[in-house]
Amino acid sequence: MKLSPLFWPIKFKNNLIYILDETLLPQKVSYIKVKDYQGACRAIKEMKTRAVGQVILVFYIFLMVIRQKKAKKDLLPTLKKVAKAINATRPTLSFKFLTDMVLGWAQSGAPLEKFIFSFLEILKNKRIQQAEDVAKLIDNQDVILTHCNISGLMPLIGDLCRKHNKKITFFVTETRPYLQGARLTAWELKRAGFDVTVITDSMVAQVMSEGKINKVIVGADHLARNGDIANKIGTYQIALLAKHFHLPFYVLCPPVSGARTGGDIKIEIRPDKELLEYRGMRLAAKGVKGYYPAFDVTPNNLITKHIYLGINK
Repeated sequence: MKLSPLFWPIKFKNNLIYILDETLLPQKVSYIKVKDYQGACRAIKEMKTRAVGQVILVFYIFLMVIRQKKAKKDLLPTLKKVAKAINATRPTLSFKFLTDMVLGWAQSGAPLEKFIFSFLEILKNKRIQQAEDVAKLIDNQDVILTHCNISGLMPLIGDLCRKHNKKITFFVTETRPYLQGARLTAWELKRAGFDVTVITDSMVAQVMSEGKINKVIVGADHLARNGDIANKIGTYQIALLAKHFHLPFYVLCPPVSGARTGGDIKIEIRPDKELLEYRGMRLAAKGVKGYYPAFDVTPNNLITKHIYLGINK
């Protein structure tokens, strides 16, 4: 099965990390070479990789540090320092779940490299299983709306449907202000041979009212214990519209976090420059302020079905 480059956008070679620079897509497919954990943390903050790419990167960061550290006996203090740096990068994503996992392995005396590679192999297989679970929910001739980017899962879902003679097409929101939908999702779906149409985020209500959408499928960056999810800003309003137009709203979820409800999830506020400028070009008048919450919370009662990743500590 041919996978999108976004399905596994991080590579580990010769004790160095190579990160697919998602900010350059679709114009250029280029990898950033990272030599230390500080550089990897910068890549997370700058959104050079996102979603599952950041999860994979967390584990490769630890792997790189382990191999760089000559004295294995006093490794734990170094791993704790690295975990603290990773946890401080982006507040909405629950990196602590991942870093605590690695620190737990280290404290138990487990063979860290073996456990890291084993976890990543499980993650890869579970992601494929997630795509298979979603494909079962899709009917022939369905038109699917998606928001932002689910790191290579959408073309995989489409490919699985195609194997079962289910023809599906896609509407993709452009996903302002980083345009992950227009730049990433539309690119990988077209690359995989699917019919895909880009719309602006503000067109969703009109497109749904015209009866052009059958189902909505999105990802999630954070899953609370009560089923609330945090995902890319704009997801909440799409969920409300799906409810209004009686459309199923499916969410591909990460492992559940320690947050009791969506209200406990800290929403990342990104620099307003990212909203007011694009690739160095000013979009708004000088002196105008911007407000950019990168995520919003969609309550459980708006979600038709959670499709779980199925990975626990």
